[in-house]
Amino acid sequence: MASRTRRHGAARSAREGVRRRRLPLRLLLPLLVLVALVAMLMLRGYVHSEILADHRVQPPAATDRVPEKILEGGPVIDARGGRTESLSVPDHRLVLTFDDGPDPTWTPRVLDVLKKHDAHAVFFVTGTMASRYPDLVQRMVDEGHEVGLHTFNHPDLSFQSKKRIDWELSQNQLAITGAAGVRTSLFRPPYSSFADAMDNKSWPVTEYIGSRGYITVVNNTDSEDWQRPGVDEIIRRATPKNGDGAIVLMHDSGGDRSQTVAALDRFLPDLQKKGYEFDNLTEALDAPSAMTPVTGAELWKGKAWVFLVQASEKITDGLVAGLAVIGTLVIGRFVLMLLLSGIHARRVRRKGFRWGPPVTEPVTVLVPAYNEAKCIENTVNSLMASDHPVEVIVVDDGSTDGTARIVEAMGLPNVRVIRQLNAGKPAALNRGLANARYDIVVMMDGDTVFEPSTVRELVQPFGDPKVGAVAGNAKVGNKDSLIGAWQHIEYVMGFNLDRRMYDVLRCMPTIPGAVGAFRRSALEPIGGMSDDTLAEDTDVTMALHRAGWRVVYAENARAWTEAPETVQQLWSQRYRWSYGTMQAIWKHRRAVIEKGPSGRFGRVGLPFVSLFMVLAPLLAPLIDVFLLYGLVFGPTEKTIGAWLGVLAIQAVCAAYAFRLDRERMTHLISLPLQQILYRQLMYVVLLQSWITALTGGRLRWQKLRRTGVVGAPGGSVPRQRSQSGDDRRPVA
Repeated sequence: MASRTRRHGAARSAREGVRRRRLPLRLLLPLLVLVALVAMLMLRGYVHSEILADHRVQPPAATDRVPEKILEGGPVIDARGGRTESLSVPDHRLVLTFDDGPDPTWTPRVLDVLKKHDAHAVFFVTGTMASRYPDLVQRMVDEGHEVGLHTFNHPDLSFQSKKRIDWELSQNQLAITGAAGVRTSLFRPPYSSFADAMDNKSWPVTEYIGSRGYITVVNNTDSEDWQRPGVDEIIRRATPKNGDGAIVLMHDSGGDRSQTVAALDRFLPDLQKKGYEFDNLTEALDAPSAMTPVTGAELWKGKAWVFLVQASEKITDGLVAGLAVIGTLVIGRFVLMLLLSGIHARRVRRKGFRWGPPVTEPVTVLVPAYNEAKCIENTVNSLMASDHPVEVIVVDDGSTDGTARIVEAMGLPNVRVIRQLNAGKPAALNRGLANARYDIVVMMDGDTVFEPSTVRELVQPFGDPKVGAVAGNAKVGNKDSLIGAWQHIEYVMGFNLDRRMYDVLRCMPTIPGAVGAFRRSALEPIGGMSDDTLAEDTDVTMALHRAGWRVVYAENARAWTEAPETVQQLWSQRYRWSYGTMQAIWKHRRAVIEKGPSGRFGRVGLPFVSLFMVLAPLLAPLIDVFLLYGLVFGPTEKTIGAWLGVLAIQAVCAAYAFRLDRERMTHLISLPLQQILYRQLMYVVLLQSWITALTGGRLRWQKLRRTGVVGAPGGSVPRQRSQSGDDRRPVA
């Protein structure tokens, strides 16, 4: 019995271990998207001869091991079944052959000319082009032409192993099967010439090709159209002498083939008048067709291949278009931010600038707090050092760590504590709003500290009666770690530079929860703080815009907040922000079609927020994906140059933002690493938010672990306070 219990316990532990090791959905889905994207890029690179391509060409070699009858024979070489035979085309029969296609521009024109003059030809197609343009291969077959193999990636096969040769043949055949439902026994080696050019390097390849069941077709009349010597010269070189039959080499791909098309339109009728017939190869040789239908699994395998190639083409073309859009948006946004933030800074910093009459009356500061025992004392003390008269209301939202008791024990004047059962931050703010004595209400987080001048600077814009809310300048207090430094860059550049721009455009999307101020007379008509979304600060800001109030940015109202110190905490915070922003956009979507201030915000603010806070960050990792692709398979120098160019633009914007905020530039050292790593984290968070939104999921509020390390520079609160290592553990 005991042993059975131990076995059951061991089995249960094993099952629990499997469950613990299971990859969470939030990581699995982005990982699957990334794998699919990489697979599509690899397939596209392979089909475009960017991967596994070999462009080496073998120099001429000795010919002593090539049979004499091959060197002196015709252009059709049959080495099947151990044979060594060569065939020539009968007199007055011409076999036009076109290499390297199909090409979407020139192959249709060649086919049109052949159809016009009732002529047939042989098209030696590469697998790469046949996979990309299967409709043209199908048209060739439908119009009575023959198709032959020209390898998949067009390498010189004398450099390749037998395994690579088999791969080139099978992949080329697979593409033709998928495109036209046939297989062919005709083969032309890349870089081939006349039969007498066969040498000790190429002849063993020809023998091996024959052992695989293929007839090798070279040529005995070369138009040399690839040199584009002129229409008359192409016709002269392509015309056989004395009525001889010939296999004529031309090209329908690989560059401008306008001379080839023009030459064909004269060449065909001229030689037809002289008694020549233009047949495909087996017609000219009076032999059975080289093409046979394919059915069953092989046919579906070919169709699946063509489908995947087409999908990769469309997806990667879409990604390239998306990259162009993102690049345009990113650069446009940076230019707009630089221009408008400069306008904002000059406007508010010019001598004698005033919002209106100085605001000197007392204000109420609301501090919603849930389990903020390690931070709340710093927060309240920083408010007591304020140079503007304040009443402080700490709303304890059901804390279990004694937050309310700590504030009460401080015994400070003008500080009240209101307790309530845990109901969420919006409910706590509304409770504080109902108990506020003054019309101007400042809201802050329980982990944030103000400088002595913050409240005064924050409320001065209310001298303008049109202003209903003011966004302060939130700063990262714990920026001494790498993650903190990255968030510091993001706050200064991505948030505060943005807010200057949005201020000028009059479409500020968010009053930060860490430092913001409101008129009670603006909040009450819209119902106060709503719990409809997880981003109540964005939600209320949008509601104020729709109600006709102006929302502005006060750059000198600085607040120091404790940013997440681990990847898991950062993930939780940004997931909530992203999802809440999507909810707010959806909630206020009708503003797009409304009139007045609401319509203006809907047609200016909502598109800006949607593009720059939801869509652009989701697609921004395309820059890094194509960077890696270009480094490995593409033009490395151009790729690095383009990426460095984008980084330089970001660095200029970041440096300008740091200069405006009077921040030290040393933190920008980590900007390149932030662009590579931090952006990927934000991408996954946004993708998870999209998945949650599209699947109708419901995200709950996630409380972050606080350490209380942040204090306001220049205030009475120490800037850093050491904490035990246990306080900085990631939240489980």
